[in-house]
Amino acid sequence: MPTAMNRRIVLASRPHGEPRPENFRLEEVPVPQPGPGQVLLRTRWLSLDPYMRGRMSDAKSYATPVEIGAPITAETVGEVVASNHPDHAVGDLLTAFAGWQEYFVTDGKGSRRVDPDAAPPSTALGVLGMPGMTAYTGLLNIGRPKFGETVVVAAAAGPVGSLVGQIAKIHGARAVGIAGGPEKCRYLTEELGFDAAVDHRGSDLPGALAAACPKGIDVYFENVGGAVFAAVMPLLNPFARIPVCGLVSAYNATEVPPGPDRLPGLMRSVLTKRLHIQGFIVWDFAEQAETFRKEVGAWIHDGRVRYREDVVEGLESAPEAFIGLLKGRNFGKLVVRVA
Repeated sequence: MPTAMNRRIVLASRPHGEPRPENFRLEEVPVPQPGPGQVLLRTRWLSLDPYMRGRMSDAKSYATPVEIGAPITAETVGEVVASNHPDHAVGDLLTAFAGWQEYFVTDGKGSRRVDPDAAPPSTALGVLGMPGMTAYTGLLNIGRPKFGETVVVAAAAGPVGSLVGQIAKIHGARAVGIAGGPEKCRYLTEELGFDAAVDHRGSDLPGALAAACPKGIDVYFENVGGAVFAAVMPLLNPFARIPVCGLVSAYNATEVPPGPDRLPGLMRSVLTKRLHIQGFIVWDFAEQAETFRKEVGAWIHDGRVRYREDVVEGLESAPEAFIGLLKGRNFGKLVVRVA
């Protein structure tokens, strides 16, 4: 009887600048077998997220980089197809950090059961998963929006930014989204209820943003950096709060960007405006996971929160989809339907 094979995509080489197809390799290895207290998961859904670019680099960071020849790091939703674990039966759906591969063995630590009757399983990787919790915890713990304040979020049509704006509205704030292209901007205002949307690809981002924020900016949820932050900075009000979630504009950078040194101006604003700037990782607030899922789940059920997914088919599509993600080609939470 032939050995069952596990298809996986591994890091073939470290990208220099933008990732390229040759940085990835599709290979087949035997399907692993679960030992005592373990389960074998078959991946059904695979999440693609910007943070993965950092894991492909060997630069010092908050997490260990992916080793050459190892599957790319990723969270997944998998179906239990074999179990030696008393709490997980065949057919259960579990989250796991299985990476870009079809099969994965786990003892269940760090996983959670996904109820397909409560919400589509893919949402465990999006609005009810890590991106959603990032928006929820970063905005409410660091941004702390108040009624009537202006909240601006970059990459607003993505899974984090879109929820940031909707939560800001629920808390009585004014939500302004920055996104790439007219279609995404229309989505923010017409479908998600943002008060205004600004196209960062337009001819005058600083002017358009100033017009959308006549009373300045009280909370800026940072996902992008670069030119977007440069447009935001002059509009920050005294005591503005800036949760720093991501800096996707610089993830593929290979050198310091050209131009004047803006650090003195930034630090002067931090001092004179008494700005609060705090970087965070979602697991800084791990104890809030259940509260997040309960509250956002209720908002989805009530229609106060909406979400969008960008689904690509097949494990082999992951590299090209990920490369596009870093260029802003996706529209909504990017997931791969593996099985």
